[in-house]
This record gives sequence, C-alpha cells and structure tokens, in this order.
Amino acid sequence: MHKEDRPIEFNGRTFKRVVCWFSAGSASAVATNLALHKYGKENCVVVYQDTGSEHPDNARFIRQFEETHDIKIEIIKSEKYSDIWDVFQQRRYIVGIAGAPCTTELKRMVAERYLNFFDDLEVLGYTSEESNRLDKWVKNNEERFIDPILITMNYDKHICHQIIQSLNIELPAMYKLGYQNNNCIGCVKGQSGYWNKIRKDFPEVFDRMAKLERTIGAAICKTEPIDPLTGKRQRIPVYLDELDPNAGRYLDEPPMTCGFLCGADE
Repeated sequence: MHKEDRPIEFNGRTFKRVVCWFSAGSASAVATNLALHKYGKENCVVVYQDTGSEHPDNARFIRQFEETHDIKIEIIKSEKYSDIWDVFQQRRYIVGIAGAPCTTELKRMVAERYLNFFDDLEVLGYTSEESNRLDKWVKNNEERFIDPILITMNYDKHICHQIIQSLNIELPAMYKLGYQNNNCIGCVKGQSGYWNKIRKDFPEVFDRMAKLERTIGAAICKTEPIDPLTGKRQRIPVYLDELDPNAGRYLDEPPMTCGFLCGADE
C-alpha cells in the first residue's frame, strides 16, 4: 500500500505525515514506538534535535533504536548556534523570567522551521504524570495538532523505562547516572541539588558554567533562607562558585523537562 493510499486520521482531521519528536529519552522513544505501529512507518518521520550538548551516549541510543525498528532517524540542528554555550555567550543570557534561550534557539525555533503546522500531526513524549503540561500546551498552541499517545495509554516514565528495556535497548547513560531526564549536560533549569550532582559527575561542566555565570553576571541557582524578621523564605541568587556542596537534594527538585515545547507551555 502506498503512503497516499493510507490517510492519516486523528480527531476527525486528515494529515499528510506524523512527526515523532525523538529526544533520546525513554518517553519519546516509547511514544515513537507506539506511533510507528499506530500510523505505519511509511507515514512517520522520526526527528532528533541535536543541541550539541547532550551525552555522547545518545548517539548509541539513536543507533540502537534505528536498528531495532528498521528506521532512519532524521537529525536536525540550529544553523546559527553550535551548542548551549554558544547560545548563552551570543545572547548574553543564561536563564530567567524569559525562560532558557537554549530551548528557544536549539529546540523550538528549529522545530518550527521544520514543521508544516497545517499538515503535520505531532507525537511527543508527554507521560501520564504530565497531563497538566499537555493542557497548557494545547491552550497556548491552537495552530498545532498533537497525539498525546502516552497519556492516552496511561504510560508513566517508569513504564517507559520498562518498555525500552523489554525491547533490548540499553537506557541512555544519563538515566544510569541517576538523572530523571536525558537533558543537556548542565541544564540551566536545574537548581542546587542538580548542580551539586553535576559538580560530582561532570566537574568540567560545573566549572565552565561557574565561569560563564561570572562573565555574564547572572546566577542560575537560588537559595531560600528564612528572613529572621518576617519568618518568610527569601529567594536569593547564588553563584555556582559560592554554592554549598551540600545544598539541595536533586530528587526533591521538580523534573526538568526539555524540548521545543517547554518554552511554550511554562
């Protein structure tokens, strides 16, 4: 059967292709797996957005997924920036009220140039724990069409890990190191606990970010001491080179999701 003989239908609409956003995380990999079976390989394109700053083991994970599913994953990348460091240095901005420029430049803008909003149905790795994020995304992106395939199946992150292992695909290295997401090494959305883990696991990344903070004059982390006069917590910026090595607990911090969507739904 030819591609044109098999229409792609979802929620009463017909699309020309299904774009599966493959982030090299277990959730997006399982979402892609489900989409390939649901819509057919001939109707799907699987796309990885290369930020230039993720763990090198991602290349192995991509290759293993390709071999297991007999597909080729398309890799797209910013034409302007080589990696997150390039973004921070050129933009002179790391993270703040305006969000993280690395997400905007390396994920969202790259994806939007690739998409045909009217004809593309998108599949991404929102899990059952993230239905609130999906609701916000839909509200803020009415021109986009998404199949929340993992939420429909009620798959959480733990189930996604199990499915990847059942396919005899080794989980990405960042998960094995104890990280909750397979983000760039040194994600600027992390706080004290995360950065103290980076200090231990990737000291060269910690030191590089500490120097960049001072160069730009902006701190990523915040401490929350109690004001002795008011009894209320205060959010005070703290530079990485002054961060207490025992501050924070990574597993208690909110998960740091990344993707071209996070700038649109937070």
